Amino acid sequence: MQVVRVSDGGTVTVAEVLALPVLVRGLPKVLAGQDRLDRPVRWVHVTEWEHPASALRGGELVLTTGFGFPNRLEEWAAEFADIGAAALVLELGRRFQEAPYELVAACRARGVPLIVLQRGIKFVDVTQEVHAMILTGQVRTLRAAQHVHDTFTALSLRGAGADEVVRAAATMTGRAVVLENLAHQALICAPGEAMVEDALNRWEERSRATPSPTERTEVCGQEGWLVTSVEFRGQRWGRLAMLPGCTAEQRFHTDHVMVLERAAIALTLSRLTHETRWEEQAQRDALLDVLEQRHLSWRDTRTKITALGVPTHGRRLAVVLVCAADRDALLDKLRARLEGSALVGDLGERGIGLLLAYREPGGWRPLATDISELAGAPVYVGAEVGELSEVARSAAEAEQVADAVPPVGPAAVHTIADIGLPQLFYSLRDDPRIQAYAERQLSALLAHDQDHGTDLLTTLRHYLASAGNKSIAARRSHLSRQALYQRLHLIEDILRADLESGDCRAQLHVAIAALDAQRSRHRPGRA
Repeated sequence: MQVVRVSDGGTVTVAEVLALPVLVRGLPKVLAGQDRLDRPVRWVHVTEWEHPASALRGGELVLTTGFGFPNRLEEWAAEFADIGAAALVLELGRRFQEAPYELVAACRARGVPLIVLQRGIKFVDVTQEVHAMILTGQVRTLRAAQHVHDTFTALSLRGAGADEVVRAAATMTGRAVVLENLAHQALICAPGEAMVEDALNRWEERSRATPSPTERTEVCGQEGWLVTSVEFRGQRWGRLAMLPGCTAEQRFHTDHVMVLERAAIALTLSRLTHETRWEEQAQRDALLDVLEQRHLSWRDTRTKITALGVPTHGRRLAVVLVCAADRDALLDKLRARLEGSALVGDLGERGIGLLLAYREPGGWRPLATDISELAGAPVYVGAEVGELSEVARSAAEAEQVADAVPPVGPAAVHTIADIGLPQLFYSLRDDPRIQAYAERQLSALLAHDQDHGTDLLTTLRHYLASAGNKSIAARRSHLSRQALYQRLHLIEDILRADLESGDCRAQLHVAIAALDAQRSRHRPGRA
């Protein structure tokens, strides 16, 4: 695999200098250091001194005809290499017809690029063009630095979220940028010009194989990621990684380093000004991506969820909803208990949502029981499905159960099988047609109870619940049979109904179920 290094994007490389027409006219030929032509050229220096190193500071492209070469070229090349000059360009024809063997061997041994010019050129032309390129590059670097500074400052001042910061870094560089925590979970990924699956595939495995930089920002690991630390309140919280581009664009430049480091600072400021933790936001966003199908590819969605530490490939899936008064505390408990087996997120009015991922069919049952016990409240479970594309159906069923089963009562697990007539009317309690039906059937009886201080509705409820069995109804109502008969006759007169009719009793039973649903308390946290 190619070694990826950071180069100074504001300077000119040896290879770029050799491509200039003024040097091409000299028919340049590289005799040593072919793999070092990416060295940056800081300046051009023309010399015929016997010991030119005393005039160099490193990074220079040295032009010479060789008139000042000493007799011992090995020592001369060693001195030249130690000073860190970018390359040596030797013009042939004036003193040497070909490069001295000792010089070539010494440059190869020291890794110094040695280029010979087979035709004479004007060194002043080279100096002028290269210096112009260097100055232009420096101006370009300053402008780029100002643009990076302005961009991330603006994001911080308007309180941009972490996703905007990471996306800005990817947009400015065209590279995939990933924010991860110390557990190697990819919380935010901006793929740049890459594919999400390519960026996040086997993320945890690849991330653990990539060490953290010893300095602030470095190229690390076999894949050559550009990595910088993200801090929070003085401690390392996670990492921001920029991935190499395609084969032709593997190299990182100082611009990339600058963008990544400014993004890391903006992320720290964002973390200080936003209450929601990034882990929570990442899981909630991934959960909504699945529930609301707001994605371009199920493959990308699966890759993102897996990179968050919740594998879904080959797993059974189910959606669970739960409502509780102290959501923040419950969210922390659920994430700790279900780490690696569920996405957890606050879904607003719908309550807390969970996407369970487990191996064996029916594996949601013990997980749902644990959730109910942690919440101390009922939980509502949707259908078990085998694909992410079917999760929306599970979510719809979980919502149907949540709308049908009142939140009162002990902790319990509810599924679609628990929905009977009372639960059905509870879910339809706000439907004006249901309300109008109950009013038509029972308004006269309700008015009589209110005007006379009676409770005939309860008597009717016990009678209907006893399937018309008067003995059972009298016992449940704590009445004598004679007293019950009298009340039933009065109810028939008020409602103008025949309670001996099965159809009539069914209609009244439905009306009472609808009335009871309308009188039930609303679920906490729901409209």
